[in-house]
Amino acid sequence: MTVTPGDIATTSLTVRNDSDIVEAYDLKVVGDCAAWTTVEPERVSLYPGTSETVTLRLAPPRSPEIRAGEMPLGVRVLPNEHPESVKVLETTVHVGEFHELKTELAPRRRRGWLRGRYLLAVRNQGNTPVQVRFAPGQAGEELGFTFAPAEPKLEPGESTEVRLRVRTAKPVWFGNPVVRPFTVDTRETGEQEETAGARWDEPVVRPPLDAEFVQIPIFPKWLLAVLAALLALLLAWFALVRPAVRSAAEEAATEAVQPRATPPGDQAGEESPGTGTNNQPGGGQKSGAATGSGGGGGSSTEGGTATGGGQQSSATIDLKTGTGQTKTGTYKVPEKSIFGVTDIVVANFQGDEGVMTITFGDRKITTIALETFRNQDYHWVTPIKISENDTVTINVTCTKPGTPATGRQAQECNEVLNVSGALSRTTE
Repeated sequence: MTVTPGDIATTSLTVRNDSDIVEAYDLKVVGDCAAWTTVEPERVSLYPGTSETVTLRLAPPRSPEIRAGEMPLGVRVLPNEHPESVKVLETTVHVGEFHELKTELAPRRRRGWLRGRYLLAVRNQGNTPVQVRFAPGQAGEELGFTFAPAEPKLEPGESTEVRLRVRTAKPVWFGNPVVRPFTVDTRETGEQEETAGARWDEPVVRPPLDAEFVQIPIFPKWLLAVLAALLALLLAWFALVRPAVRSAAEEAATEAVQPRATPPGDQAGEESPGTGTNNQPGGGQKSGAATGSGGGGGSSTEGGTATGGGQQSSATIDLKTGTGQTKTGTYKVPEKSIFGVTDIVVANFQGDEGVMTITFGDRKITTIALETFRNQDYHWVTPIKISENDTVTINVTCTKPGTPATGRQAQECNEVLNVSGALSRTTE
């Protein structure tokens, strides 16, 4: 007989009393089918030479534990008066196949520049082994799909997790995020061998799973507003501020080269107290005609201090650090020089994660977490002076390399520090 899990099947069994006394018989189902098979009635009493038919009711649950295939069914018939005459009647039950595949995709929405990762949970709740295949679908051809593993095989009751990677080759540079919906069809096929005379010829198609990949722009929308504001400021500078500054500078230069009025005591025909003319003894040159030696263009002090305002200078430290490593990059101030630092710019263009510490000589300037910025700058009105042979140092601990605009994760962290200011020579 054949029964499908979740359904009910019945069959009959006839018990006959061939003895010469009245006998009572107890009936009990034994074997693999006993858990979901009942006999009605379970006890019969028969006169000699009479018989009675009982009903066997088979109700296997719809569970992967009830495997498809042949299962033995036994009914033990125990006479009460002659228990030594017990008999077990046996037959074979064919348990039919049923298919139930449970799938779940999480999350249903991912955001990213070029790719997104999803997790596909699959469980075989049927009673026969299956091989699962996946068929992604989308409106256009912008997305590519990769499943790992691609075609998992599942026994009844077995579950697995499949990693799904969705990627696109074209980045979105500016504007609003682009929503790219897609579906995943799950198809199951049975074993290639015959099971009780039946073969899987067509795959079982399940309702598709819906999901979305939201592709975000490389440059955020607010950056366009910032660039427009900067361009407006630049145009305003060239159109309004720069001409006014140039005019003020020209007026100051003109005023500086104009001849100054000579005080009355310094006129050519008059004498100053304490001085004589060429006609008087001891007379010398007039004070307005006195000569002197020329001096240097900048001021200087003794004891190794800087001379003059110094020359503008900058240095760049480009440091690459492996994952889990700590490295140090330095710039050394030349001998007989003092570096007056006024500006530093720190670049974390890959979006690395970790910690950076910046020091000038023995002085720690700042410690910052890499994941909190992409570009950072610091400025000082009063320069921070670094003596000769001291160093500008960055110390980087790389926790996780980031993903640059190319969309491919970097193999190591990469930070750049630019330091600028006035480099002055010291006196001997």
